[in-house]
Amino acid sequence: MLIPSRDSGFNHPHSSEITPRSVYEDRRQMLKLMAGGAAGAVLASWAGREALAQQAPRPGKLAPLAGARSAVPGAVSMEKLTDYKDASTYNNFYEFGTDKADPARNAHTLKTTPWTVEVEGLVKKPGKYGIEDLLKLSAQEERIYRLRCVEGWSMVIPWVGYSLAELIRRVEPQGGARYVEFVTLADKTTMPYVGSRVLDWPYVEGLRMDEAMHPLTLLAFGMYGEVLPNQNGAPVRLVVPWKYGFKSAKSIVKIRFVEKEPGTAWNKAAKQEYGFYSNVNPDVDHPRWSQATERRIGEDGLFAKKRKTQMFNGYEAQVGQLYAGMDLKKFY
Repeated sequence: MLIPSRDSGFNHPHSSEITPRSVYEDRRQMLKLMAGGAAGAVLASWAGREALAQQAPRPGKLAPLAGARSAVPGAVSMEKLTDYKDASTYNNFYEFGTDKADPARNAHTLKTTPWTVEVEGLVKKPGKYGIEDLLKLSAQEERIYRLRCVEGWSMVIPWVGYSLAELIRRVEPQGGARYVEFVTLADKTTMPYVGSRVLDWPYVEGLRMDEAMHPLTLLAFGMYGEVLPNQNGAPVRLVVPWKYGFKSAKSIVKIRFVEKEPGTAWNKAAKQEYGFYSNVNPDVDHPRWSQATERRIGEDGLFAKKRKTQMFNGYEAQVGQLYAGMDLKKFY
């Protein structure tokens, strides 16, 4: 069970707090400065990050990937969209670095063609799908989802893709398949931070079968009407809008259907901090910061009033029944 910690006046973590202890201890000097009241150093770091997002040019117009507006209940938020510039320069993608700006700087090395996703495990129709084959499986939809990250920040992004359930039905899971495991690319030649001690590579994520089959669970190929930028998980990624962002695996190369709960990257790195379910829950804190509030990227400054975090990231009406009767503090 997570241990609440509400004694801090801050409602969001700092960059040093998003990795396991073995990594963030290397950054203790920053925390010492903060503890000593060196607010100027913190403000300078924050301002530098914000300036990078403002100055970074859009990396050219990417290939169009339009989709009709989704009719899936709850799939289209009416909130203001996060600016493309922010969504494509403020990212978590540890294969390309641990700082939010690293993926946009480093992901140009990723080769997305050719690309194959292998489906294996407890299915009647295992096989390999080229990215072109996946794109043809179903009509593309645009879905405007809130993205809530465990560090306390959020965005609103228009994704393009279709329900993962379309692929699952096509491959016909066997009766013993209770979970779906997602394995992402781990290529040291194109991903400079693969092999670092931050995580156990390759990055693996997983969902319970009913979560994977839920119509809101998206297999995404694009955003903002274009193909995915490399730093956002090209050429194919998962988007699970009611869970913290790290559950939405990027640059997927394998989808496995398994009987037992798969070991996932962050759960293996710090089990006491990152549970398998990782549903957005304002009542269950991370051990080192509160999850009760969030900062919307592009709207809120460092000292602006935070937004209240919504249960299941605002998708409770659509997904709450999946967890009926579960102790959500135990199964965090």
